[in-house]
Amino acid sequence: MKTLDQLPDGLDPKLCDILDRLASVFVALSHRIARNGIDENLGGAAGLNTDGDAQKALDVIADEAFMGALVNTQVRHYASEEQDSVVTLNEGGAFALAIDPLDGSSNIDTNVSIGTIFGIFPAKDDPKASFLRAGRDLLASGYAIFGPQCALLLTVGDGVLKFVLDPQTGRFVSLGVIASIPPNSVEYAINSSNYRHWDDPIRAYVDDRVAGSEGPTRIDFNMRWIASLVAETHRILTRGGIFLYPGDARPGYEHGRLRYVYECAPIAFLIEQAGGSATDGQEAILDRVPDALHARTPFVFGSKNKVARVATYHDLPHEETSALFGKRGFFRV
Repeated sequence: MKTLDQLPDGLDPKLCDILDRLASVFVALSHRIARNGIDENLGGAAGLNTDGDAQKALDVIADEAFMGALVNTQVRHYASEEQDSVVTLNEGGAFALAIDPLDGSSNIDTNVSIGTIFGIFPAKDDPKASFLRAGRDLLASGYAIFGPQCALLLTVGDGVLKFVLDPQTGRFVSLGVIASIPPNSVEYAINSSNYRHWDDPIRAYVDDRVAGSEGPTRIDFNMRWIASLVAETHRILTRGGIFLYPGDARPGYEHGRLRYVYECAPIAFLIEQAGGSATDGQEAILDRVPDALHARTPFVFGSKNKVARVATYHDLPHEETSALFGKRGFFRV
């Protein structure tokens, strides 16, 4: 019995099989996360990954579960945030899967929503070349979010589909194509503790939102920050707004901290399919080509008009972005 039903008609059966196997792992992880602390400590330290980030036990468990589920499928190459290099799972397979097996793992023990992010490319003979390419080459992408409700958001290039896990049957039920991202949200998400490290355009953008109705926008805003990319994405797909993770002046943060291959490209594909926009602050993320498997990039996404506004701040003369908000009178939206 399939775990994931009601995929679009005409979708390649080999791709459908991969998506269904991923869904079966989502179900298993959802059950396991719900029992965290009863059977095991999923938030326990498990060393460092290839990029020097701390791993939790569930990071490793999830990575191994996905690799095991994709043996004897059409996934030829497997690139994971938890692996040093590309793993070839099935010689001759037609697809290459990029995956962040467990996004937001620092939140495991706080009971905040966490998830899995994935993107599927057509495979090339060269394992690395299968992933070092523009995000526009993606055939499908999505994420599973493990929270009060386990949901799967998926695109195969024609809108964004939403599925919800029915805990009684262990199957994902289709809720159809979601609505476009709302344009008029007054929410923005950024880690403001890094304010002193940001470039002037990002500071200016945030200053104007903090100023609210007393600043050039004449609008009061609410700030959000969950530190879980899937949770931030889920909120924006549901009610609009904008997410910003810029590069900054700290060593190792010049290009932000989010990975292009496993996180940004798959999320950007979803966001564009939902009528939003995703950039590095100025240029479309999906047009970029990463130079390394674990390459990082600044990431700004959300309602199209909000993301375009950030790019405009980068076009301002230096004296305007470094000045107090009261001297910028050019924005009213």
